[in-house]
Amino acid sequence: MTAVPRPSDHPGGEHEAFAFVQDLAAEISRGKIELPGFPNIALRVRQVLADEEVSREKVVRVISSEPVLAAQLLRMAGSAAHNPSGRPVTELRTAITRVGLNVVRSATFAFALSQLRNAEALKGLERPLDEMWRRSAGVAAMSYVLARRHTRVNPDTALLAGLLHSIGRLYILTRAVRHRALFADQATYNEIVRDWSGQVAKAVLENWGLAQEIVTAVSEFQDFERQHQGPVDLVDVLTIGYLLAVYKEHPESIELNLQNVSACARLPLDSHGYLKLIEESESEIAELHRALGV
Repeated sequence: MTAVPRPSDHPGGEHEAFAFVQDLAAEISRGKIELPGFPNIALRVRQVLADEEVSREKVVRVISSEPVLAAQLLRMAGSAAHNPSGRPVTELRTAITRVGLNVVRSATFAFALSQLRNAEALKGLERPLDEMWRRSAGVAAMSYVLARRHTRVNPDTALLAGLLHSIGRLYILTRAVRHRALFADQATYNEIVRDWSGQVAKAVLENWGLAQEIVTAVSEFQDFERQHQGPVDLVDVLTIGYLLAVYKEHPESIELNLQNVSACARLPLDSHGYLKLIEESESEIAELHRALGV
């Protein structure tokens, strides 16, 4: 675990940063950490889906209790990615059967993350929360199309990893509400995010009982020098999906920003291939954005 910095490590805002990181370290060591303002329905769905033998009827009952979530799941089931026939999906049980429980998880987390912007406990953070949600949706959509078109990684798992890729940063942001002086010292705040977001993400996702594959991807995707044997895995997909989502509006910089990323060496695409992927998947990504409620 990253060491708690000494006050001298953060001149200008050192005492605030020191207190914040001490609190953060204590919360991680205790475990059982939860996001403030996280909708209760997401926790209920998570508990239901923890049972691999759960009946579709039980899942329908839980999701039906939150109409906005039910509508979002119907949108995802009706999207081109999950409904190539184009036939309307209007019944929740049909939607759940069609898309499977992985997409139910994704829809639930997408709903929960989007709703954080309205949480009373997070008043004043609406703008950064909205920006973070939109970035998460963009990374999720790019990771999905990359996995589906160029790898054997499950694209629905890549979608969920993309949605959750900034969960550590999100947790730090929600906790920083109690340490407002940190926002005035952006350099110190960014340093804390850089050093701690991976560990925080790991703690949150393990507490939520998510698959180790997703925990590893979300906590390690920003290690651009990561080495591993074998084919492209979920960490690689999330790394590249994240970078493409960040730089797709500046295509001239994609080659420069991907050239020393080890994950790219395992994927047989050059800069032209990445640009082609972005161009050809534009409508698919827009459809996924609509399905996610962006």
